[in-house]
Formats: sequence, C-alpha cells, structure tokens
Amino acid sequence: MRTIELTYPHTLGMEELPKTVSAIGFFDGIHKGHQQVIKTAVNEAANQNMESAVITFHPHPSVVLKKGTQHVKYITPMKQKKELLQNLNVDRLYIIKFNKELSQLSPQEFIDHFIIGLNIKHLVAGFDYSFGHRGQGNMENIREYTRDAFDFTTIDKVALEEEKVSSTRIRELLKAGKIDKANHLLGRPLKFSGIVVRGEQRGRELGYPTANLQLHEDVLLPKRGVYAVRVIYKSEIYEGMANIGTNPTFTEDRQDLSVEVNIFDYNNDLYGEELQVEWHRYIREEEKYQSAEALIKQMALDEKMIRSYFAD
Repeated sequence: MRTIELTYPHTLGMEELPKTVSAIGFFDGIHKGHQQVIKTAVNEAANQNMESAVITFHPHPSVVLKKGTQHVKYITPMKQKKELLQNLNVDRLYIIKFNKELSQLSPQEFIDHFIIGLNIKHLVAGFDYSFGHRGQGNMENIREYTRDAFDFTTIDKVALEEEKVSSTRIRELLKAGKIDKANHLLGRPLKFSGIVVRGEQRGRELGYPTANLQLHEDVLLPKRGVYAVRVIYKSEIYEGMANIGTNPTFTEDRQDLSVEVNIFDYNNDLYGEELQVEWHRYIREEEKYQSAEALIKQMALDEKMIRSYFAD
C-alpha cells in the first residue's frame, strides 16, 4: 500500500494519477461499519480494474473546529490504521491534513481538489459522511458537486443486535470497561503496541514480573483496571494479565497512568522490545490494598480467572 500525505492545496496532477475507487472518512477504529465502506471500495475497484484507495484525515477535525480541544486520542492511531488498511488490500492511502484552511473549503472546492483532482472515478462513503465548510456537503446532495466526473455509493447504517456500529459507541464502551462489547463492534480485539521500559520493578518482587509499556501519546486507553490480554512478541502469542492505573497500593497522589503486563509463563528480559497487546476481558477495578500480601493474593486469583477464561 502506498501512503501519500497531502496538505491543501496539494500539487498532484490528475493526469499523473491512476483511475481510482476510493472510500472516504475518518475511520477511527476501522470497525465493522468502516470495514463495509472500505471493502465495498476495494471490491468495486477490482470490478472496474482500477486501484483502490482510502482518503482519511489527520488530526481529528475536533482539534481544529472545537475550542479548547488540544489533543485527541484514537482507537486506532495512524500506525495501526495503516496496518489494518493494508490487511484490507487497499492500494493507496491518502492522508489529508485537517487544518483551518481545509475546514473553510466549500463543498465544491473540496470535491474539485480532493476527489476529481485525485482522479477518483467512484467514491464510497457512509450515509453520515459530510464535507465542505460546516459539513454543507453530504451523501444526499453530493450529486450537485460531482460535475459528472465520478459515481458514488452510499453505505447505510451498520448495526449489530440493533445497535449502530460507531466510533463514538466504541469509545463509550471502552470508557466503561466493556471491552468484549467494544471488540464485537470492532470485529477484532482492541490492540495497541508499546515499548518495554524500566519501571520500579515492584512486580518482580511480588512474584509477578511485569513489562512496563511506553505507549504513543495518541493511544486511547480503556477504563482503569485489570484485564485479560494476549501479548504478541516476535510472532509468538502469550496469555497474560494487564493493569491500567496508578498502583495505589504503593503510590500516593499519582496522576499519570501506567500500563503493565504480566506475561504468563515468560521470564526473559524484554527491555527495549515492542509488544503488541490485545485486550480481551475486563476483570476488575484497580484497588488499593492494605499490604503487599493482600495484593499478591488478589493477583493469584486474577491469574486463575484469566487462565480459565482463555481455556474456555
């Protein structure tokens, strides 16, 4: 998959670009709804013997449009988004920088520059996709702006058990610790990667050595607490338990969250290595214990429960 980053105005010449079928959207999460949009574009491209593409944006529009929003955390940071799109057989990825200039474009200016101008002959989007200043363009009035230069397909709402699949809903579920329901809407386990850094090595003293993960600042963490996880390291998959929190048994008034993973049946040095962590089940809230012994006893129960969960 070829990745092209664009800022308005871009300088790509339409005559230099292949005829393309493209999906368009922000696509945070690449959930089951997004997948339907993207797969429709990929299949249509194959039918028309064209290249497939995805047009997405960065950062999230709210960073530019909403006062006070300085930073947004993502279900799928850009690195993972690229990996997922590659796995969906997308040929090219256009990442458009969302800034004030872009937000001021009229619907026609946006279509002329980023759809017709990128030689896109068929556009696929969800029913709620909008474009142009204040979202004045949408999938109901888009024909007014095509100049007969491209066709389009609108994907209806995707629902599972009568619940709309959306990034907003997935964020709500992650915030509530309902990781299994979030994974159902995603169509896969929530996953993100981190580099193992040196922590306080307290887990080793307790008999539960942990890998302390340094994550990219863009990663959206689920609710604080203990989770059943799978860890992918050098193509091997391990089961384990992870804690998102502040270690209140040993620390006072700590604000920054740590992510620590105890990998079952693994004791080798992992410092500096990258681990991918899949989040499968929320086990319990993080608690403050009166003693290290009480915490060790609880961790033994957590481990037993998680091993049983993965064995089922």
